[in-house]
This record gives sequence, C-alpha cells and structure tokens, in this order.
Amino acid sequence: MKKKKIQEEVYNVEFEHEQAAFTEDMFTFVERDESAAEKMYAPSISYWQDAWRRLKKNKVAMASMIFIILLAVLAIVAPMVSPYSHATLDYAAMNQSPSAEHWFGTDNLGRDMWARVWMGARVSLFIAFVAALVQSTVGIIIGGISGFFGGKVDMFLMRLSDIVDSIPLLVYVILIMMIMGSGMAPIIIAFALTGWIRMARLVRGQALSLKESDYVMAAKGLGGSNMRIIISHMVPNMLGVIIVTLTMSIPTAIFTEAYLSDIDIGLQPPLTSWGLLANEGAAVIKTYPYQLIIPALFISITMLSMQLFGDGLRDALDPKLRK
Repeated sequence: MKKKKIQEEVYNVEFEHEQAAFTEDMFTFVERDESAAEKMYAPSISYWQDAWRRLKKNKVAMASMIFIILLAVLAIVAPMVSPYSHATLDYAAMNQSPSAEHWFGTDNLGRDMWARVWMGARVSLFIAFVAALVQSTVGIIIGGISGFFGGKVDMFLMRLSDIVDSIPLLVYVILIMMIMGSGMAPIIIAFALTGWIRMARLVRGQALSLKESDYVMAAKGLGGSNMRIIISHMVPNMLGVIIVTLTMSIPTAIFTEAYLSDIDIGLQPPLTSWGLLANEGAAVIKTYPYQLIIPALFISITMLSMQLFGDGLRDALDPKLRK
C-alpha cells in the first residue's frame, strides 16, 4: 500500500508539472465552418475514368489491346512498305521457305507470304470490324425499340428474330452471293442479317429494366419523345453491355470468314484473307506446312487477344465492381 501511495504522489507531481508547461498562448481557437463539413477532399472520378483505371490494372487485357492496335497498324502500313506485292507472281521463287528475303516464305505461285498475310489481315479485320459495327447498330435499334415499347411490338420483333435465327448463316451467304456475286460486301451483309440477334436480345433485356427507372419516368413526365428517351437516357446506360458484346462479336466474324473461305464460298482471288490463305495452305500442309501454320497462328492469336480484351473490358465496365 505504501508503494502504491508513493507512485500516485509521483504521478500527481508529473501531471501538475505538465499542466504548468502549457499556457493559453500556445493554443488558438478554430472557427466552425459548416460549409467545410460537406466538402469532398478526395477527387471524384467518372464512370469511364474508373473503368479505364481498372482496365489498366488488368495486364493481360492491356497487352491484348496493344497487340490488337499494333496488328491494325501493321495491316495498314506493312503492305505499303513491303518490297513485294501480294498479287505479284514469281515462278522462279515458288514455295520457298521463310528466309531473309521472304520472311514468311512464298506460296505455290511465288507470291510473298509476308505481303499476303498483312493484306489478308487488312481484309479480315475490315470485314470483322464493319460487320460487327453494322450488326451491333441494327441490334441496338431493334432491341431498344422492342424493350422500350413492349407489348405487340416486342412480340413481333422477338418472333422475327427467332425466324431469322432459325436460318443458317450459310444459306444467307449463298443466296446473297447468287445475287451480288463474290466479294466482301455479300459477307458483310450476311453477317449483318444474322449477327444482330444476340445484341438485340441483350439490349432488350436492359431496356425492360431501365424503362422503369426514375430518370426515364421523369423524362416521360417532362414530355420527352420516345426516341429522345431511348437515345439520350437508355442507350448511354447500356454502353457497357454494348461495348463488350461488340468486342466479342469481332473474333466471331474473323472465324466465320475463315470458315467460309475454307469451304470455298468466301472471298475469291485476287482478294486474299487469313481464311483464304489457310485454305490454300491446307492443300500443301504435308510438303509446305508453313503456308498453313502462319495464317492459322495469326487467326488464333488475334481471336485470343480479342477474347481476353473483351473479358477485361467486361470486368472494367461492370458497375458492381466499381469502388
């Protein structure tokens, strides 16, 4: 007890000494500012800025995006700077293996494979991007109208999509080629006639949920036209789903074009594409395997990059993952 009493006396002496060390001159009063209570010191970022921030953290998606950009640039530039034309025949250089002169070798007519691969990339990517853009635009319009108006309009458009979806793509391609002949236009039109269905159904589902939201009801109450509400209020809130679906439809178009060329109803010479190159290389795979391996690798890596980038984009645009 005596020891405890001594410790308390020592503590009281130290406390009094500390109090004596502080004076009123050492303190200043801070006025209360109610406006500062609601001030946000952390920087606010928009939905798209946050999506870009999350996309940059996905190294695989960023690497895929860089590859796709480089591929598109080379598809435009490489045929222009190549010393050989993709259509020039050289019977003295037929079926040469890859070398310093011909980086990807030559085909059975002596044409430079480097120039043909990049010209094929230009054609294949052009068909894929244009077809994806056209079918997405058609799908957004039909799906938006179907989901927004509902009722008989929705039933008619959805039954129409079921009918269109029941007919194979191959039938559309053959019928259109009988009318228009071979070329890029018939393939793009065939893709557009069938590829819009998936986009339309996704947009319809989004529209059915968005049309009951408060801001859409407020726009209706203020007298906004139906088309203005769809374009200004509903489509911007569907952009995440639309962009991801558009990205995923590009590799599908690349593969489908390659498949059509493989069964000899796609593009015809002098046009060339990755699918046409793979089809020609398959005929000589036992003797000159590089003529199939090179275009097949470009098709595979491009489709994989598109899929990986689409997956990363889907995660980045998902509002549930926003922090």
